[in-house]
Amino acid sequence: MTTYDVLFVDDEDDLARSTVDYLTAFGIAAHSVGTAQDALALLRGGDPVRLLLLDVNLPGMSGFDLCRRLRADPTTQALPILFLSARRSDDDEILALSLGGDDYLRKPFSLSVLLAKVRRILTRLEREGAGEGPVPYDDGHLRWDPNADRFWVDGSELTLPAMEHRLLRYCLEHRGKVLTKRELFAGVWGDAITGEGTLTVHVRRLRTRIEPDPDQPTYLRTVRGRGYLFEGPIP
Repeated sequence: MTTYDVLFVDDEDDLARSTVDYLTAFGIAAHSVGTAQDALALLRGGDPVRLLLLDVNLPGMSGFDLCRRLRADPTTQALPILFLSARRSDDDEILALSLGGDDYLRKPFSLSVLLAKVRRILTRLEREGAGEGPVPYDDGHLRWDPNADRFWVDGSELTLPAMEHRLLRYCLEHRGKVLTKRELFAGVWGDAITGEGTLTVHVRRLRTRIEPDPDQPTYLRTVRGRGYLFEGPIP
């Protein structure tokens, strides 16, 4: 069995080869496949993968469709996915993040920027694996069991994509404190290079899941010019 730090799914052979070679040169165990079907076969074959780099325009099944499948499968639901795409539309980026992507990097990209993002994601995963559980929270509407790291809203368990889960957990850990965008980039994504659009989409989606009225948020509030503040009733 082979453990891969990074699996790159892209049908551009030259780009895939150069990217894998570059990451490997910096001590990251990287591998590439050319189709979504090949990626599924590898993931289901039992070889552990820590991070997926995923192109959108793939032959056969698209990167969007692959992301949907992975997020619907409990065994891959938490797998970090970084989209790499030549698509320049903001709508494509919003769709990628809405489907459960952790981040979106547009082609052509700098290999050094990609390396920084990959390193930070892998470092974040290592920290999470070694860290202690956060402080419990229960206000009657929103509840969090830090030992199991599970959320409930009005008694029903809340299943979140990996990045929204990390965002809510981080906000709960730091409730009552205004969190700047830079702090959230570093604390949740482990990446100061993350774009504001990525954060905005994840905040919007998280509000639809936890707020009684997402248009009038009472938990995750925007503090104009500063960032976000998690409040809610005092448990």
